[in-house]
Amino acid sequence: MEEVLNALKAIKIELDEQRREIRETGKNVTNQVTQNINSILEEKFSAWEYKHEKLKELVENQEKRIYFLEKQERKRNLVFFGIEETETSYASLERNIIKWIEQYLSIKLTYIDIQEVKRIGMKCDRPRPLVVTFSTLGTKIKIVKQKQSLKDTHYYFKEDYPKQILEKRRELQEQAKLEKEKGNLDLLKDNMESAF
Repeated sequence: MEEVLNALKAIKIELDEQRREIRETGKNVTNQVTQNINSILEEKFSAWEYKHEKLKELVENQEKRIYFLEKQERKRNLVFFGIEETETSYASLERNIIKWIEQYLSIKLTYIDIQEVKRIGMKCDRPRPLVVTFSTLGTKIKIVKQKQSLKDTHYYFKEDYPKQILEKRRELQEQAKLEKEKGNLDLLKDNMESAF
């Protein structure tokens, strides 16, 4: 009987040892699987991060190109404000702007001098702005030089800038107002020159 008890104790000790070994093996397998999964995930994450950086760089380059193209497209544009909306067709709109420029700016233009004319914005109680694209930059410059002719009228015109430039100018105008109030005119001049 003692032999049987000793045999059972030996079997119990052996079973306990096997359980412990199985647990250790399970922990080792779990750790190895976790390490393998983490390694695979890190590789995939690195690859995705690399692709993300490349796409981000590509988007930034595309935005710069779009900005440049938009700036080039608007280079020969002026936006006129206050010109009454009496046109009934595109041809009459062209005719009206040609007559208006001759009357108020003393510059004689022909249809060849204008590439495109269009109203922008929603119709309301006051005249919508007019965007005029001139055929040449020289024609636009000639008109800009006559800006003082509109001094005592309710008419005016501005350069047609892309959205980014308009936002930057708005920020600079707010900063300029603050600097002017402080009396920092030299700093203001330096900031304006470096902005463009």
